[in-house]
Amino acid sequence: MTFPAWVSVGPWRLHPHTFFEVLAYATGFVTYLVIRSRRGDRIGDADRWSVLTATIVGAAIGSRLLAWYESDAASGILNAFGGKTIVGGLLGGWIATELEKIRRGIRVSTGDVYVFPLVIGIAIGRIGCFLSGLPDGTYGVGTTLPWGVDFGDGVARHPTALYESLFVVALGAVLYRTEGRVAPGQLFKTFMLAYLGFRLAVDTIKPGDPVALGLTAIQWACLVGVIYCGWLLVRHERVVALRGT
Repeated sequence: MTFPAWVSVGPWRLHPHTFFEVLAYATGFVTYLVIRSRRGDRIGDADRWSVLTATIVGAAIGSRLLAWYESDAASGILNAFGGKTIVGGLLGGWIATELEKIRRGIRVSTGDVYVFPLVIGIAIGRIGCFLSGLPDGTYGVGTTLPWGVDFGDGVARHPTALYESLFVVALGAVLYRTEGRVAPGQLFKTFMLAYLGFRLAVDTIKPGDPVALGLTAIQWACLVGVIYCGWLLVRHERVVALRGT
């Protein structure tokens, strides 16, 4: 197999990253609309679109800022616009959402409606990352495991992008079985805890420049997110326990 593996669509040959990224966004948004129409998102139309806009803008800014910080800052500010990272997008979108909810006085949880669109979007998008090869920067370090992939440099590497696709699909299946049995907001927090925990672990087999204590900038962002999500989930359980006594 050669990389990048271009995708043929009629008379056009599209770069795999572009093709699967667009497909991921489109499929994720359609999934969001379907889920919202079936069960609602607990807020009115005006608040909904205001929060959604904040989420999108925050995700776009967060994904680029963390990617820039992860890269060599000396190579120029243009890296902030040329690279993106899912971790930064998730955290940036979450922060922007919460700030907008505070501004508009929204107290209900709104994140659950995004869980399965995110699962589908990440699973599809990471296929494009895998098919893009070395320039995408999402490959793993060398491995002797039989499923190691040579992306063109003669080294069999961990296909970490595919690991991520498989993980979020499995996570989505687990969350689907628990949906409806957890309090509003807990599904999203559980997704974030699991995904950020996975990224914290899997990024140890990716090339990267540690910024402190052997962790990269993305791993530090994941660690902070894991701690915060864990605290939120534990606090919720304690509140439930106190109300039951």
